[in-house]
Amino acid sequence: AASQSAAEQMLARHRDVRHVYLASGSCLPLRPVSELTEYLAARPHTDFIESVTTTEVGWTVGGIDIERFTLRFPFSWKKQRRYFDRYVELQRRIGFKRRIPDGLVPHLGSQWWCLTRQTLSAILEDPDRSLYDRYFKRVWIPDESYFQTLTRLYATSVESRSLTLTKFDFQGKPHIFYDDHLQLLRRSDCFVARKIWPKADKLYRTFLAPSNGSSAMAEPNPAKIDRLFSKSIERRTKGRPGLYMQSRFPKKDHENGKTSAPYSIFHGFSDLFENFEGWLSKYVAARVHGHLFAPGAAEFAGGETMFNGGLTDSAVLRDYDPRAFLTNVIWNSRGERQCFMFNPRDNQDNNWFTATDPNAQISVITGTWALPLSRKNENFTTIRREAARLQKLELDHLAILQSMYVKARVRIWSIAEFVENPMEPLQTIIDEISPRNARRLTEAPQMVDLTGFGQFLQNLKNQGMQPLVMGDFPLDDGARRTDTRRGRPYLVK
Repeated sequence: AASQSAAEQMLARHRDVRHVYLASGSCLPLRPVSELTEYLAARPHTDFIESVTTTEVGWTVGGIDIERFTLRFPFSWKKQRRYFDRYVELQRRIGFKRRIPDGLVPHLGSQWWCLTRQTLSAILEDPDRSLYDRYFKRVWIPDESYFQTLTRLYATSVESRSLTLTKFDFQGKPHIFYDDHLQLLRRSDCFVARKIWPKADKLYRTFLAPSNGSSAMAEPNPAKIDRLFSKSIERRTKGRPGLYMQSRFPKKDHENGKTSAPYSIFHGFSDLFENFEGWLSKYVAARVHGHLFAPGAAEFAGGETMFNGGLTDSAVLRDYDPRAFLTNVIWNSRGERQCFMFNPRDNQDNNWFTATDPNAQISVITGTWALPLSRKNENFTTIRREAARLQKLELDHLAILQSMYVKARVRIWSIAEFVENPMEPLQTIIDEISPRNARRLTEAPQMVDLTGFGQFLQNLKNQGMQPLVMGDFPLDDGARRTDTRRGRPYLVK
């Protein structure tokens, strides 16, 4: 009603007006009025109004497009949202629909338009205006549909765009421009912008200053800054990958990336190779940790007790939220790949998390947890029970890694097949971690003494436990395997 009354007064009092530009008190001219006048004078019969059919509009919020024209909305969407939603659902359930007046094709668009005198007069003087007014009075947000729909009845030339720069957030609320948006607003070449912060003194001083008249006539192009606003909305709704904090804690499986960067997990390697961490750090551009989830404490690289971001090696603090510990390790070391060791003795709470993380590279040698047990001088019954426990934990982890939900890059070898030719899988892993610095391995890591390991596995069988994850490890081949690899092995080209 306010727009209609203002338009009627404008047309009645100013007979020479060719275009009427609708703006609000929070709008700010970005270019001199003389440029706008010149621009419109060159297009005397063109109406500038965003006018899009309900099937093609993409910015409506709330899931109501065509229904805003066919349902009733007696309750406020902002103040009475519960009643609003329930009443809409009730109308849908009973099949209620208002009749759209004959000849009208519902259109939506920005409420800030610039219409020609001819089109605006035809809308305001339409014989059926009272019918249209009664109908649109009950349309949801008529400011975005009344002129947008009726313009299509009378306009001879419509440019479906607004000359006013307006941007909206993911909730449909207009962005507010501040002083630090000065260069952004200049880049748009638009004539008017909305909404401007009332205390944005720098913007008002700059854009309301007298023009020097030297600027070239540029076509308004808000698309120049669309990319920035799209990124802003994406950052607001999705956040940065792998970032968790008080002000942004996404629901499980709704994160924009579980972690912030690729990382590698080596399951079973530290039991098979001596000082595997030291060997690996020579071949990859990464920080290589020990067992970050070891029972006693987190084994940070270099024996450190404190990591980036103030993370301590305390197992108590780490185990309070193992997932947060891992994501913080990755986030706090962005720009540097992290690698760490793992085995069934470690905290297993992150197994599903890492298996479903596309950033994770998980390399597994199964059965190596039995090597330390084979060297223990304890009651064999106790050893057998511990072996059964560790095997169950590893089988549970393998079941996760072989499930249909896995998104990590997973490679699995049994200890029997890995010791046959360790260089080939190690080369594959190294190449994947550092593809740009790929180089041939010339030295293998030092393998632990496998003497008697085959007999140890046989003893487990004899005591009633069935080793399931070691592969076809021979009974009497341990000594031969060990003898061929105890020195400093080199790859001969």
